Amino acid sequence: MNNNVVSTISVEPHANPVAAAERERLLQDPVFGRVFSDHMATIHYTEALGWHDARIGPRGAFQFDPATLVLHYAQEIFEGMKAYRQPDGAAALFRPGANARRFQNSATRLAMPPLPEALFLESVRELVRVDRNWIPAAEGAALYLRPFMIATEAVLGMKPSSEYTYCVIASPVGSYFKGGARAVTLWVSDQYTRAAPGGTGDAKCGGNYAASLAAQAEAIREGCDQVVFLDAVERRWVEELGGMNVFFVFEDGSLQTPPLTGTILPGITRDSIIILARDMGLTVREEPYSIDQWQADATSGRLREAFACGTAAVVTPIGTVKGRQHNFTIADGGTGALTARLKAALLDLQQGRAADPHGWLDRLV
Repeated sequence: MNNNVVSTISVEPHANPVAAAERERLLQDPVFGRVFSDHMATIHYTEALGWHDARIGPRGAFQFDPATLVLHYAQEIFEGMKAYRQPDGAAALFRPGANARRFQNSATRLAMPPLPEALFLESVRELVRVDRNWIPAAEGAALYLRPFMIATEAVLGMKPSSEYTYCVIASPVGSYFKGGARAVTLWVSDQYTRAAPGGTGDAKCGGNYAASLAAQAEAIREGCDQVVFLDAVERRWVEELGGMNVFFVFEDGSLQTPPLTGTILPGITRDSIIILARDMGLTVREEPYSIDQWQADATSGRLREAFACGTAAVVTPIGTVKGRQHNFTIADGGTGALTARLKAALLDLQQGRAADPHGWLDRLV
């Protein structure tokens, strides 16, 4: 495998970008993932040349042969991250190095060539610089970045591709859940599982999310907002939601979250909350937690709060949990005090209103 690395990214400005007035209209209340900025980053890979042809150019459609490998064997990975407007008007990324390293881990798991961290960072930084006017100014809003890589060799063969395309697109976003930060209701899936030991649970690949859609549809039919998955072996241990990690807050003020054993995505928001909570002097345990124990603790009052977290939704309180064998409400079914405190601390840091003791913000000039 050729690991040659390009060192610069060329920029081709869009000849007909969205007019400023129309862009401002679109930024007033963007629906998550429906509005996109003018440009995108692309880098190509072949076994002969390694990574090459890195550029920022006008956002546009791809054209692929019907035999392109990604369409048949799902060799694809992606990331989710955000650029935030700062109080002085600057732009900042939040822990982009962590996204770059997770992207490499996902690539390795799916037999894809890892994109060098420096090149990943240069691509997202340069795209944000070019499209910084697309960062919304509203409270809690951001420019969502979607780096992804797909297998592009045209061959019907069950093998790793010899060619890949890496791309980053950008989308201005507001709140992930319609209606704001209300507590969500979860459906416990007892028919479907998200990941199994030895699988791709800790990789961020599209197949994991496709596999969760039937369970999510079931949750919607049952009047719930999201699905929560149990482990694939015992169908007992809480793992994660369809696209978010989960935390539990107990009466003694301690927090618990399922451990990363290979079947759960190592969320960057998850890791940040663990660190922020410990900075506050709180105890955080990474230990298994069963669905039956969750119900018992909610019923007894030992469990005071629960919340989900991820890049897109940030921190989302969990109010009620339902299933064919479970039905319980956590405390009063609303947003807990510690949940709100952790969310505020994270948002204040990301949006430059609080000190950044861990050096998580990557300011762009």
